[in-house]
Amino acid sequence: MKLTSFISIFGFCTALFFSITGSQAQQNSILPAADQPSLYLPLLKGKRVGIVANQTSILTNMPGKHVVDFLLEEGVDVKKVFVPEHGFRGKADAGEKVDNTVDEKTGLPIISLYGNNKKPSAEQVKDLDVIIFDLQDVGIRFYTYISTMHYVMETAAENGKEVIIFDRPNPNGNYIDGPVLKDGFQSFVGMHPIPVVHGLTVGELAQMINGEKWLKGGLTANLKVIPVANWSHDKTYNLPVKPSPNLPNDLSIRLYPSTCFFEGTIVSLGRGTYFPFQVYGYPDPAFGEFTFTPVSIDGMSKTPPLQDKLCYGVDLRNEPLSHQFTLKYLLDAFQKSGKGKAFFTNYFNTLAGTDELKKMILEGKTESEIKASWQSDLDQYKTLRKTYLIYK
Repeated sequence: MKLTSFISIFGFCTALFFSITGSQAQQNSILPAADQPSLYLPLLKGKRVGIVANQTSILTNMPGKHVVDFLLEEGVDVKKVFVPEHGFRGKADAGEKVDNTVDEKTGLPIISLYGNNKKPSAEQVKDLDVIIFDLQDVGIRFYTYISTMHYVMETAAENGKEVIIFDRPNPNGNYIDGPVLKDGFQSFVGMHPIPVVHGLTVGELAQMINGEKWLKGGLTANLKVIPVANWSHDKTYNLPVKPSPNLPNDLSIRLYPSTCFFEGTIVSLGRGTYFPFQVYGYPDPAFGEFTFTPVSIDGMSKTPPLQDKLCYGVDLRNEPLSHQFTLKYLLDAFQKSGKGKAFFTNYFNTLAGTDELKKMILEGKTESEIKASWQSDLDQYKTLRKTYLIYK
């Protein structure tokens, strides 16, 4: 199937998952960077271009039009496409190997930036002048698209290449919460000393990475951000295409920071169902009356945790889209488990970006007590964040 046809069908089908909130007129007036070619086409004239893109890299005012196809139609010399976790079409499971390949429609090389090659090599960028980054992020520290952006900026800085960020709205951009990552807990699911819900677009975060000299050796990238038009952090934004296989709708994206911590526990968060990140449960009736059974689902989760086991738990699908980060689900499941330390896996502290959260849960602290413990760090971060805001 041709790429344009695939994206068109994919965009239409996934749009059916997404609930409509707020004013449709407001939604339609928001223009991601890709929808403003007059701002970036002049910057690409005569340049050899690489682009980091996937199924979210579309022009919303031209339904189904992928940014790669648009650039080629406009005569831009696109040399290659770099793809993040989940691949070019967004079908790979979380953590699944993404292979290098060739796009059937355009013949462009597709280079994976996931697995063993998270950072582009000097060889892979030597024939480029500029690298575009155009991915729809969800505004959460452990969502790995921003880690990919960090490595792209780092390679560009090391090899004298330009980086242009095609900015997109942050669907969790209206608040800030969660523990700030501590030194010593850096990983691909947390590279920067920012909170779980960081309240930045990728363009704003790129400016922070540069400004705070977080790239290796304190390097800074030659960076340009093409901003979103008609959007601010208090505006709702419904994603036209799901950003990854297990975030199928707007509610899953809003619940994601609250339920993703189950990835570091024995509890299922619904991988292997058609409502991941919107439920939680375990094979024990003590966890709740709602039941679900994780199964292998191609294109979503081939080997989900607790596969083929009947799980008892809680259904969150009636939560409002105004939902904000909470620990109540995690604390509820921990208390019901009665397992103490055995409730957690080694991955939990990596997700949290600190060992303090786990310690406080084991000590029996309440949500308000735990949140109070990171408030000072959040206050400092909020001050820092103001320096880099594009959408004030």
